[in-house]
Amino acid sequence: MELRQLRYFIEVAEREHVSEAALHLHVAQSAISKQISNLEGELGVTLFERDGRNVKLTQIGREFLKHAKIVIRSAEDAKKQIDEYLAPDRGTIKIGFPTSLSNHLLPSVISAFKEEYPNIAFQLRQGSYKFLIEAIKKGDIHVAFLGPAPKDDPDIESSILFAEYISALLPQTHALSNKKSLHLTDLKNDEFVSFPRGFVLEKIIMDACKQAGFVPKISSEGEDLDAIKGLVAAGIGVTLLPESTFQELTPRMTVKIPIDIPEIRRTVGVIKQKNKNLAPSEKVFYDFVIDFFSRLQQFQ
Repeated sequence: MELRQLRYFIEVAEREHVSEAALHLHVAQSAISKQISNLEGELGVTLFERDGRNVKLTQIGREFLKHAKIVIRSAEDAKKQIDEYLAPDRGTIKIGFPTSLSNHLLPSVISAFKEEYPNIAFQLRQGSYKFLIEAIKKGDIHVAFLGPAPKDDPDIESSILFAEYISALLPQTHALSNKKSLHLTDLKNDEFVSFPRGFVLEKIIMDACKQAGFVPKISSEGEDLDAIKGLVAAGIGVTLLPESTFQELTPRMTVKIPIDIPEIRRTVGVIKQKNKNLAPSEKVFYDFVIDFFSRLQQFQ
């Protein structure tokens, strides 16, 4: 069994078309067909069945695909480790991040890192809380920023970078917009603008309101921070957002007000797969991030 065979197999499995796979891999269709036939002969099973002009994985083929991807990923990681061992300041780092940390935290950290390590490249992937955790576990990305930092996942190692308060964002025209601080119950009769169910910031809103003794009335939803802030500015409702999402500026036609009771905070951290060594450049970045925020905390 050869890595080339596995790569051909994965490409055909994902495209469900031999000629399209051949075009993408820049090899002859006959070469792919021959290598897959050799692979099936070695395994003693049929991996594909014809479906018109397309091909479909058999049941055993679908199972084999999972293992083939693991083998290829492991081989690529091993090659990456060797390349970066030879030149640790020229690697590529795969980083995941959520919407709530994309505007200020991520650019600040990467900018500071690039000043010291200008030849290290980045592959960035934005995703939901759940997506990022699963991507770390599967090895699709190797380092991710998350808020809140997961505490009890046996497969994830978290390093908390800082904790931040959650504040209320109100339209400028709101009756409470001149208040210096709020009890969350002051907003129990308001309509809320929220992220959709399944987003971690939606859970923060729901949990905070539940702690305050009421269930918020969700009038509108948005999938990114600009949409949420825009809906609040338009007077559609109020919302709750972490301090870091304001970037020292409150959106036009809105007012940010601290919440006194209950005190609502979240942790923000950097995560990686537990019990798995990072590549040299990734380890450099991971350690840099922890030191970067440690120094920030000393100055605050």
